[in-house]
Amino acid sequence: MNKKTYSELIQIPSYIERYRYLRLGGKTGEITFGNERYLNQLLYKSPEWKSIRREIIIRDQGFDMGVDGYEIQGIILVHHMNPITVEDIYERRDCVFDEENLISVSKITHNAIHYGSEELLVIDEIPERRPGDTIFWRR
Repeated sequence: MNKKTYSELIQIPSYIERYRYLRLGGKTGEITFGNERYLNQLLYKSPEWKSIRREIIIRDQGFDMGVDGYEIQGIILVHHMNPITVEDIYERRDCVFDEENLISVSKITHNAIHYGSEELLVIDEIPERRPGDTIFWRR
């Protein structure tokens, strides 16, 4: 598996292409931490995580996958672009807090990256603006 990086991701202009770069293609219910799920919950409550999470959200300006115009409504998740393991947490490896491995995403995008497909995504294409397009009753 090629290591994904934030620096590469932000070079991709479109929302859908960024999603395709990040998707993991997992299956619903696939175990990631098993009986040690409490570890990642402890991680996400730690002061170190809360600090890096805040930095990532500010860096990404609250946009889904950092794509301008895709403001996240509701809870912002900070996603590990390269999944972390139990060992990564136990050994406090750099990948856990590395800004190059983190991106802001919405819950829907997060679920699509891990378990779903493009059909789960909410993609609002912005129509090209034309003179007079603010007058709804005129075509």
